[in-house]
Amino acid sequence: MPHVAALLQEVRIYLRLQEHDNDLAAKARTAGCPCGGKLHSARYRRKPRGVAAGIGDGYGRRWSFCCAKEGCRRRVTPPSVRFLGRKVYVGAVVVVLAALRQTASAVRLASVRKYIGVSWRTVRRWAAWWRESFASSRFWKAAQGLLAPPAPAAATLPAALISVFRGDEEARLISTLRFVAPITTASANGGAGL
Repeated sequence: MPHVAALLQEVRIYLRLQEHDNDLAAKARTAGCPCGGKLHSARYRRKPRGVAAGIGDGYGRRWSFCCAKEGCRRRVTPPSVRFLGRKVYVGAVVVVLAALRQTASAVRLASVRKYIGVSWRTVRRWAAWWRESFASSRFWKAAQGLLAPPAPAAATLPAALISVFRGDEEARLISTLRFVAPITTASANGGAGL
């Protein structure tokens, strides 16, 4: 887990996550509106915190679409691996710091926390969110069945969830963010997000 924290300093991981979001957006746009209408871009600005220096302004644009059909105008916002719901810090930071709170020494967590610029109180809130809100969500109750038994216990989230996936630290972090992406939007799955 300590090596995962080093990823937060690399522009490369954020660019890979942006590519995944672009793919999710392309699939949503191709699928079109549930009414059959064509979707037009209606991206909106986010002010993401915690991204590596030099990532650029475009990273803060959240994909979203609006139906072009008169009378519908429904908004379709695809899932995201960059943004974890309405949290202001990017998803990778929320996952990694909440996991480090469980697995790393206080000194290591403090150095990563200081680098990102996030308070202890915020990290504690994220850890509680994983244990309480996420663990009791409809998404998690349904998604646990997709994981090799036994699924991680609520008290071990998100560190145990990251360890479920295979590959190096970067691959496991991306897999975790892809796995939880459905919770990042209500329109992606009929409101099953948090």
